[in-house]
Amino acid sequence: MGRLPLLLLLAAAAISTAGGAPVYRADYLVDGNQLVDMQYHMGPVVSGSPTNLYLIWYGRWEAAAQAVLRDFLASLSAPAAPFPAVSDWWARAPRLYADQTGANVTGAFAVAGERSDAGYSHGASLRRIDMQSVIRSAVYAYPDPLPLDPYSGVYLVLTSPDVQVEEFCRAVCGFHYFTFTSVVGVTVPYAWVGNSGTQCPGKCAYPFAAPDYGGGGGGGGGGQVLRPPNGDAGVDGMVIVLGHELAELATNPLVNAWYAGDTPTAPTEIADLCLGVYGDGGGAGGLVGNVSRAADGASYNVNGVNGRRFMVQWLWNPVRGACYGPNSSS
Repeated sequence: MGRLPLLLLLAAAAISTAGGAPVYRADYLVDGNQLVDMQYHMGPVVSGSPTNLYLIWYGRWEAAAQAVLRDFLASLSAPAAPFPAVSDWWARAPRLYADQTGANVTGAFAVAGERSDAGYSHGASLRRIDMQSVIRSAVYAYPDPLPLDPYSGVYLVLTSPDVQVEEFCRAVCGFHYFTFTSVVGVTVPYAWVGNSGTQCPGKCAYPFAAPDYGGGGGGGGGGQVLRPPNGDAGVDGMVIVLGHELAELATNPLVNAWYAGDTPTAPTEIADLCLGVYGDGGGAGGLVGNVSRAADGASYNVNGVNGRRFMVQWLWNPVRGACYGPNSSS
């Protein structure tokens, strides 16, 4: 068996901690706002207009699930949706962050390419660093590769419910990082998000499943369980995690821009600070906060394209110095 160069081993260790959306716990403290020291570390933000999103559907996906995620991504740049919209959510936090050139995080996204990997090219059990090989396979595939877009591209690896990923359900629900030139050929930001519907909905699809933050199975707490707006706890949970990761990727794509804490290998980013907060009054103890309820009983806090509704977590607003979302009463 070949050995990874030391540089890759060190980088793999960094990936194991950087840029991840943690599993849900009811004891996250989100109201210690006065203690937060969100700092800029001189790196770039994602400012391309548009920024091209390249989707890699890893595993076997149902068309209905794909449609929900596509509509969420399309909603990031769709101001025509009723207020509060996904685009309003994006404008009220990520768009407010800029880099040293004065460029703000982009508000324009376009799904520029998709590729299905229904054959599980790297197996049904992936290490975190394997995501880069999945991207490499997609951009060098024959025929019909995804474009290799180092200037305005972001790559999203989305794994189906049967795919196991290192630390998925135990420590993280998704993560973002950047590719190594030794693996992909260029440096591009990417994110991975898994469908937790059959593996750990209580950890990665809360509040659409009973929270499971104890040592065993079952509910394990008094958190609210809400009806998912698109009828699929796993996919609606993915929307929450995908929004979390995109917000952090956009403001900290190379892990040297916006974060709190002393080290880029374990940064506290703009979504980490607001875990579990979806409306006024949300936070520690499993309280979701004030959200809207549709006629069918489904819960949501933002609107999207094609009449969709979604739940997204609040993000750290640098002007207010607090977690904030467009459904806030203030």
